[in-house]
Amino acid sequence: MQLPKLKHTDSSLTRPDRFFLMAGPCAIEGRDMALQIAERIVTITNRLQIPYIFKGSYRKANRTKLNSFTGIGDELALSILAEVGRTFDIPTVTDIHESPEAAMAAEYVDVLQIPAFLCRQTELIEAAAQTGKAVNVKKGQFLSGESMGFAVEKVKAANPDATVFLTDRGNSFGYGDLVVDYRNLPAMQAHGVPVVMDCTHSLQQPNQASGVTGGKPALIATIAKAAIAVGADGLFIETHPDPACAKSDGANMLPLDQLEALLEKLIRVREAIL
Repeated sequence: MQLPKLKHTDSSLTRPDRFFLMAGPCAIEGRDMALQIAERIVTITNRLQIPYIFKGSYRKANRTKLNSFTGIGDELALSILAEVGRTFDIPTVTDIHESPEAAMAAEYVDVLQIPAFLCRQTELIEAAAQTGKAVNVKKGQFLSGESMGFAVEKVKAANPDATVFLTDRGNSFGYGDLVVDYRNLPAMQAHGVPVVMDCTHSLQQPNQASGVTGGKPALIATIAKAAIAVGADGLFIETHPDPACAKSDGANMLPLDQLEALLEKLIRVREAIL
């Protein structure tokens, strides 16, 4: 699998013994933090020759409680994402929630992400594809990998030349937990697109009585290693310098200072299965 050409042109970034990485904070909390996180991950991924896409949500639309943090303002957050991309010459990705947001976000980022809860929203997928940007569709917690072929069909029908990713983030397991079925990764690869494992959201414990989503970040490495062993093309990891102080999803983010050691281990796993 080769990473679709976004801003990377160095052939060393498409080596078969590498996976690509989508990583960053859950939400854009401010300019300085976004640049700090991006700079650290760029330094790591350049050294390890891992293709990198910076991730950050410009707005969080799916929150349990009314007073949960949703963002610092759409235009400001999107402008910060654009600045990250320019500063480090890397592609960026953000999620969109309604069809009119697609054209707006496409002015600032390289990849538009369809959230898992919205992966069946035809007009939303079509709007993302019609921008000409790459589209990352997250598999719904209620769907199988096989059924995600219809999402790929929708993207390609709207724009035959569109680049498509599919991302697994676990399946609902009871009312407040998720479980990863690794059969979904090869099932989605059968649709002819790169497949990503979301190693942090798959460890969420949603719908808690407190109204704040929980998580099991101690298992991020376990999920990631298993995904690489199964053959995932890419990994999605939310990370933050201090997850306990993060404004969104801190309960299941990887501390930024643990990322480099984890990626080194994952490269060895990747090399072992070739």
